[in-house]
This record gives sequence, structure tokens and C-alpha cells, in this order.
Amino acid sequence: MAKSQETWNKKENENKKKKKQKEKEARKEERKANNKGGNSFELAYMDENGNITSTPPDPTKKREIRAEDIQIGVARQSHVKQETTRRGTVTFFNDSKGYGFIKDSDTQDSIFVHINGLVDSIKENNKVTFEVEMGQKGPNAVNVKVVN
Repeated sequence: MAKSQETWNKKENENKKKKKQKEKEARKEERKANNKGGNSFELAYMDENGNITSTPPDPTKKREIRAEDIQIGVARQSHVKQETTRRGTVTFFNDSKGYGFIKDSDTQDSIFVHINGLVDSIKENNKVTFEVEMGQKGPNAVNVKVVN
């Protein structure tokens, strides 16, 4: 007599599959019973301040917005020249490395200075005049001159 091709492990796996299918069907039936015939999602509205609410917006507060007024991206900045020369004090300068920092007297900002931006040689605590250019990493002082 030939042995049966079904082993105990195959039967066990088949029983597990059937059990999972029955559980899945039971969960499906439960969801159908709990769903009261309507949509299972709730509508959400946005009020005039941009907050999400469950109440519809008031039609009297509706505003018309023209498509031309919508700006996508960052608005272009107009290049308004501020004062050309500023005054400050050298807080740090390393001659061997060729860079340092100047503290602006008006804004108290620390501005990077490179040796290529110097007109006169500078040392720490020197009073200087300079112009500011935007570099890759922020503002840079250029045309730095020592004030006597």
C-alpha cells in the first residue's frame, strides 16, 4: 500500500489557513454590522484661519482670491542698498590662517572677514570701516580699512 501524500504538518497548515479565513470573514461581518449604512469617514472643513473643524464654513465670510495674487515660492527681494560703509571693531584675527571676525558697532553682529577683503593690515581691537557682501555661508566684510 502507498503512503498518503498528506503529512501531519500539511494538514496543520491547512487548518491554520481555514481558521485565519474564518477570523477575517468574522471581522468583515463585524465592520459591516457596525457601519450604519453611511460612509465610514467624517468630513473635515477648514475655517477662515486655516484650522480644521467639523462644521462647514460660514458662506458670509467667503473671500474671493484672484489667481494672479497667489505667489508660489519665495517672493523676489528687491536689492535695496543700505548704508555702504559700516564701522566696527576687530574681535578676532588670525594672521597665519588669514581670517577673523569684526563686531559691527550698530547691529552688534559678528561678521566674517578674510585676508583677501583687507585694504590695510588689521589686528585685534582695531577700529575699522568695512562693507558687507553676502558670501556662500553668510555676510562677509570687504574693503576693510583701519580707522585712526
